[in-house]
Amino acid sequence: MSMHWAALLSQLPAGTSPVIDAHALAVWALQFTPRVATLEGTVVLEVAQSLRLFGGEVPLHGQIEHGAQALGVSFTAWAPTSLAALAFARAGINDGFARPLAQLLDPLPFGLLSAVNVHGATLARLGCRTLADVRRLPRGGLGRRFGPALLAALDQTYGLRPEVYDWVALPATFAARHELPGRAETSAGLLFGARRLLLQLSGWLAARQSGLTAFTLRWRHDTLRSREAGEGGSIVIRTAAPTQSAEHLGRLLAEHLAHVQLLAPVSDLELLATDVSPLAETNHSLLPDPERQGQSLGQALERVEARLGKKRVLRPSLVADHRLEWMQRWQTLETPHARSTVLPAQASQPAWMLRTPLRLALHRDMPLYQGPLLLLLGPDRIEGGWWHRANGKLGRQSRDSEETSQNFNVQRDYWVALSAHAGVLWIFQERLGSEETAWYLHGHFA
Repeated sequence: MSMHWAALLSQLPAGTSPVIDAHALAVWALQFTPRVATLEGTVVLEVAQSLRLFGGEVPLHGQIEHGAQALGVSFTAWAPTSLAALAFARAGINDGFARPLAQLLDPLPFGLLSAVNVHGATLARLGCRTLADVRRLPRGGLGRRFGPALLAALDQTYGLRPEVYDWVALPATFAARHELPGRAETSAGLLFGARRLLLQLSGWLAARQSGLTAFTLRWRHDTLRSREAGEGGSIVIRTAAPTQSAEHLGRLLAEHLAHVQLLAPVSDLELLATDVSPLAETNHSLLPDPERQGQSLGQALERVEARLGKKRVLRPSLVADHRLEWMQRWQTLETPHARSTVLPAQASQPAWMLRTPLRLALHRDMPLYQGPLLLLLGPDRIEGGWWHRANGKLGRQSRDSEETSQNFNVQRDYWVALSAHAGVLWIFQERLGSEETAWYLHGHFA
């Protein structure tokens, strides 16, 4: 089977540290293939069996090159062997499949292969300049004079001998550090380094087929700081649903950092995944889905919540209850949905409900609302809530403060009524524990 290798090269000036170390880059690359290894400070990955999964050679190349460039990789090369890909990356050649492998490798300087460059001085005195010059030398003499490592490297580079690696293992937890290129004096200055950490986190999540619901960003103050500033700070970001999107996490982090004031300049960052859960993948449709285009409603609400505050953005949650006032409750985005079975409606219910039922006047024991009412359908009895009378705390925790004083135990007979002026109404008759009864308006049908 033919191989399809990539080499991710970071060309840095002498004396400078890499933007991302090789192991962290290799963990990020695991989202594309499990066959990832580190080679001479460079990351190589074999993606032949992943081409179909990612839609072919061109889309996969684009995803890897774009993501690697965002992480600080200066050049990505492709070839049938890992050593050839590394040599092409050092030579600035991107496509090692453009022509037969030997035709592309032979003109390259032999110094591009580390195993050959070790003997560079001796080979240069023998008149060798390129890989082709080294290959033309007698193999027996090369093996006796330079050892088997040189011949093995040449054979592996040209695809004449298999390559064997210890593949990088995916860590069980995620924790990554990043040293900022300069001191960040504002919270907005932390975003540049944090986005690179989020890209690494996104790759780790994709490799684990998991989603993130909480992560922690820590920062360390520069050594030249006041004693009152402390060593650093941290912020915890939570999401309403598991996600792998580095773009969404970056927008969410930007909103939260807008409320942070740094006490001293920051020198480096650390990102930790604190809450990870399996991500349920959904089947994609053959037809375009407008709902999947752009930012989802949940992601937009998370950004609004980060800007306004947790208790200012609420969402409705359905509850299994017969009483209309208790069929839904409002909760914050980070509150998990209650896993209760919602009861189906036993009778027709209106589209518009009154927050507080309106007591109706009576004429000869019949309700009035802008004139006499004609009872069309009913009665449908709803009775329950005695458990809230026995435990008032449950009601107070689940309802708004305006409604905590109400009698949670209800005994109602609902009717669909017709008003000559107000249209179709939803009313109920409430029994008060004696012969006396009361009628209330509870909703309007559209």
